[in-house]
Parts: sequence; structure tokens; C-alpha cells
Amino acid sequence: MEEKNKAIGKGIDRIDGILKITGKASYATDYPEKNIAYAVLFKSTIAFGKITEIESNDAKKSTGVIAVITHENAPKLNVKGGLRGGALLQSPDIMFYGQHIGMVVAETFEQATAAANLIKVKYEQAANQKTDFDLEAKTPVMPKGKELQDFVKGAGKSAITSGQITIEEEYETPIEHHHPMEPHSTLAVWKDENLTLYNGSQIINGAQTAAAATLNLKAEQVRIVSPFIGGGFGSKGGQWANLVLCAVAAKMVNRPVKLALTRQQMFNSVGLRQRNIQKITLAASKDGMLSTLAHETISHTAIDDEYIEPCGDCSKIMYDASNTLISYRSVPMHVILPTYTRGPGKSTGSFALESAMDELAHKLNIDPIELRIKNEPKQDPSNGKPWSSRTTVQCLKEGAKAFGWDKRKKAPGSNKVGDDLVGYGVACGTYPARQRDSSASINLRLQNGKVFATVEIAASDLGTGTNTILAQTASDGLGIPVSQITMKIGDSSLPPAAGSVGSVGASSFANAVNDACTKITDELLAKSGKQFFVRPTANQLMVSENIGSFQTRSDSKAPAEAEKYSCHSFNANFAEVRISSVTGMVKVTRFLAVTGAGKILNPKTARSQIIGGNVWGIGMALSEESVIDPRYGSFATRSFADYHVPSNFDIGKLDAMFINEVDLVPNKMGIKGIGEVGIVGVAAAIANAVFNATGKRIRSLPITPDKLLL
Repeated sequence: MEEKNKAIGKGIDRIDGILKITGKASYATDYPEKNIAYAVLFKSTIAFGKITEIESNDAKKSTGVIAVITHENAPKLNVKGGLRGGALLQSPDIMFYGQHIGMVVAETFEQATAAANLIKVKYEQAANQKTDFDLEAKTPVMPKGKELQDFVKGAGKSAITSGQITIEEEYETPIEHHHPMEPHSTLAVWKDENLTLYNGSQIINGAQTAAAATLNLKAEQVRIVSPFIGGGFGSKGGQWANLVLCAVAAKMVNRPVKLALTRQQMFNSVGLRQRNIQKITLAASKDGMLSTLAHETISHTAIDDEYIEPCGDCSKIMYDASNTLISYRSVPMHVILPTYTRGPGKSTGSFALESAMDELAHKLNIDPIELRIKNEPKQDPSNGKPWSSRTTVQCLKEGAKAFGWDKRKKAPGSNKVGDDLVGYGVACGTYPARQRDSSASINLRLQNGKVFATVEIAASDLGTGTNTILAQTASDGLGIPVSQITMKIGDSSLPPAAGSVGSVGASSFANAVNDACTKITDELLAKSGKQFFVRPTANQLMVSENIGSFQTRSDSKAPAEAEKYSCHSFNANFAEVRISSVTGMVKVTRFLAVTGAGKILNPKTARSQIIGGNVWGIGMALSEESVIDPRYGSFATRSFADYHVPSNFDIGKLDAMFINEVDLVPNKMGIKGIGEVGIVGVAAAIANAVFNATGKRIRSLPITPDKLLL
């Protein structure tokens, strides 16, 4: 296909956009099954102990109620089936506040909700409840996971000597919640011993495997249908108990059942980003050359399971320090298991690292950009591997020009407009670039002289444009216009694929589709029995050979050579803030993200991805915080009335730029993920801008007016 006709690289509109804006896109609970019943969960009101009695007679007699399901009558499930967070109604034991302890199934959602409120539960509350992080963090323990053991390079933290300029500070990030527009919901339909689950799943085949194993079924007995997902941010990556409990309810009442979490239930049903205390120690010569970098993290995890986000990942590779310590300590608590949350570890860890780098630059009287460039590593400091490519310096330089960094006033608090203080901040970030095993099939058909293609892959689309970029990939690979391509994704009955997690979706899905395009063209060439001076497209071969229909499937893997390199996306973030000296309110008036992320398949959807990450980063910096009441283990923040996500009013001018980067090491197409790198470094850039504006260094997020006015 001629370059001017290429689809990849064009900012075309989402091919499923009309379905979404007209309400025709089907989400988990939109499917028109007959005779649907509705399940509503009820939850524990203690954090640790045991249920001694569940009084449900009033609920059972309530209008429309079909069943009340608790640990007393729930079927035996495989608790090690792969679901996250427990809460499968298998015992009376309570491990965290808000744990699922039962379901009411009724003819309507309203009837189920009313009946659930009639249930009375008695507990034997345990005395040694662990719900106060400030208290428990004084005696943390070593994590169990091998990947979280201490990483030491050179002399580690002990390398600091007299005469060096040092920074040693603690930075804190709070609990955050995912809160996608579509709360977790499921429609479960049994047919004999086969189960269909309509469910928002970031990893289609992962949800299938986990549900089957937990229900003691074979994987082929479970079908996951998830063509559209209203956001997930990691919470729909690993599946939670609500998925299987919906199936349990449907089996027990012998009817299709819907189970949708309320916004309030989301706070203690599907994980969270854990609270972190991060101690950063930096040592440098007076000219700014780093010699020591230590990043020590204390986080909480569940009392009976472990997840700790890797806050030290950026610190391992961003700067060239010959002596490094990355360590983790955990605090088991009676709080729901934390989980992957957009940019896990990198977004929170970059706040600490990049804030500390800004502090060091100020102490050294060096421009923050100059300090970062001065400490640019020639190879991956964590393992000595060469970079497949690294664009940090280019991102910083191009961003500085576009943002107008030269207008930044060096002295903190010196830029005032009326009653407002103005500040500039910069911070960098990174995220791994990886491809995961995925398969795709292509079906071609010739109709009235035109070739139409159907592409099938069990990919997922969080709302980021997966359908569109895969149609663009197929268009170029087959020589067929995007308008003649039909995408089928989000179904476990399709060829298996990686998930939309860890920023592997685009590279994994697109390479699978591209490989399938190459394979079907090769097979059509062989079928023709002809030789061509110029390789024809699949479209041309179908027409010239008058082939009515043809199909193939391809199974794709990452290049083996990729393991020999360190493959990452990189960025530089620039923030301008305006702060009222009267109220302490912070407004991000301008934000620029410059990203090196390999081949950009669709600049329109890519820009949307980056800006979406930036908006979350702004929320992380200024407003988002989930607060636990340590007396009970419950969240004091339980809705959008008190958990504040940014609105349009909170967001100033956002701009995104991409570095023109060709890196074919991570995968054949040179694609790197952008779903998560967009949030990495954002909070630090804003915090650094706040310091530049006010001279106050806020090391505990979110940056609220009270912290600035004290």
C-alpha cells in the first residue's frame, strides 16, 4: 500500500464511536437475556473477627426475594482459583471491613437492595485488629515475594561520604481508588453446565481461567463476553469475587442473574492503590553527579495475601548512580488486598524520586533539567543491558522549548500575578515496553468485486481505541480500507490474547493482527501459484484470483532478541501552576507531556491516552485520597462527594507531544505502550511547580490548601 494510503499513523476517529455516543455499545449488564434476576451484595461491618449469626428471615419474606446466599448455603469453591481478594462466602471469618458476606437475589434490583438492608448480622469481633497504618508502619516486615527483596548495587546506601551534597526525605502517597465510569458488573447465564459471563474484563482469557478454576469447571465450559469496557485502570485486570458470586447466584436460582457493584461498594470490593511511605536518599558531587540513590518503601498489604506496588522501579533505571538501594517493607493489615492501579509503582515511585531530584537541583543551584541530563545513564543501571532506545533527554529538550521553560523564574515564590503565585515544574517518567503472546484470525470474503475482512482476537478495549488501531493495522496489512474491516474482540471464544494491562495491549494485539495479515497474504500467494515482481496485497490477490473466501490464524510471540535489551517508553512532564496566596487553591493552568513511545498507531487516540493519564496525575497530585477510619477499618471517603476526581473545571490547557522514534527491538512493529506512562511523573511535576511558586515543599499527597497555608 502506498504511504499516502496507509492507515497507521493517521488520527482517524474511533470506528466504534457512533455505537458509544448513541448508546448502542453493549456493556456487561446490557444484554437482553430473558427472566433475569438481580443480586445485591451485603458486606461485613467489622474488619476482623467471625460471623456468629445471620438473621435473614425478614429478608427472605420480603417481596420479590428469591434467595439469600451466605457462607451457610453457598457451594464449595476453589479459593485458590486465581480470583483476587477472597470474599467468596466460604467461611464465617472476616478479614477486612466491607468483605462480602452474602447476596440477596430478587426479581428487581430495588427489591434485592431493600431486602439486603433487612439482614442483621452478629459478630465475634477479634481484639488484635490491624487497621491503623501509622501505627503498623512502625514495625514493617520483609515481603514474601522474591522480586521485592532488597536490590543493592555497589555499596548501596552506605556509599555516602562527607563533602557530598545529600537529600534524605520521606514522601507519602495515600490510598487511591480506580473508579472507572462503569463500576464492576456481571451478567451470568448458565446453559446446562456451561456458563457465559458478560463482564468487564481487561484480560479476557485470564477472567475465563480464573472463573473456571474457582467454580471447579474446565476453561472451555466458561465463556467471557466483554466487547466494551467502561474503564478499568487495573481493577478489571485481576478479577474479583463478584464475578464468580454472580455465577453462583445464577446457578442457585436457575436463572440469569445480574450483579452490579454500587459506587460505594467499589471502595472495598475491587482493590485499591495502597498507601506508601517512601524514603529517598540522594548523594551527589557539587557539580551534580549522582553517586548514591536509595529508595526505601513501606506499604500495606492484606492480612492473608500480598501485593506491593514496585515503587522503586523508576529509581532502578532513571539515573546513573553507581551505588543503589531499592528496598520494600510491608505491613499486613485488615484492609482489602491492594492491586494494580494505573502505572503501579511507577506513578507513586516517580513522585518520590522526581521530587527528590528537584530538591537536589535546588540545593545544588542547578537547573532541574540540566541535573537530569547530567545523570543520564548510557545503559540500564539495574542490569547493564543496552537500551533498545531511550528518549529522556530528547523529551526534556523538546519539551523545554515547547513549554517555554526559559521563562521559569528560578527563585521560588518570585513569580506573582495579582494575588496568585505562578510556578513551573518538570519531572520524568518511564514504563516498560513489552509484547505478550497473542493470536488472531482473519476471514476474507469477496463480494461484488470488493474484499471485506473480519479480524478476530480475544483482545479487550478499555475505551482507549483498541478496535480502531487494530482495524488500521489490518487495513495496512491487507490493503483493504478500514471501512471494509469488521473487528471482533472481547470474547474468550476468539483466538486467545494478552490483556489490556501493563501497557502490553497495543503491541501484543497489533503484532498478532499484523502477523496474521502477513500469513494470509503468503497463503494466498501460494494458492495463486504465481510469481509477482511486486508483492501484491491480500486484497489484490482475492480479486485477481477470484477467491470467494479465505481465512487463517496466526500465533505471535515477542522477538527473542528483545530480552537482551532494556525496552521502555520515556517521558518528560512540564507543569505550570497558579496558586491563590489567599485560599491556597492550586490550579494546573498548563501541562505538557512529551513522550517517546515508538510507533504511534493513531495520534488522536494516543493523545487521548496521554491526556487521560495526565488528568489522573493531576487528581493524584491535588485531590484524590481515600481515608480509613482506623477505629473500624472502614473508609471515611465513600462516594464522589468526598473522593474528589478532577472535573473539567480543574483542568487547564493540556498538550501532548510524541518523539518520532523508531525502535524495532521490543517487537516487529516498534510499538510501545502508552496507557500508563502518561501518569508517571505527573504528580512530581506539579509538586515541583508548587515549590517553584511558593517555596513550600509538599512531600505528602494530595497537595491541599491546608498544607500550603499552614
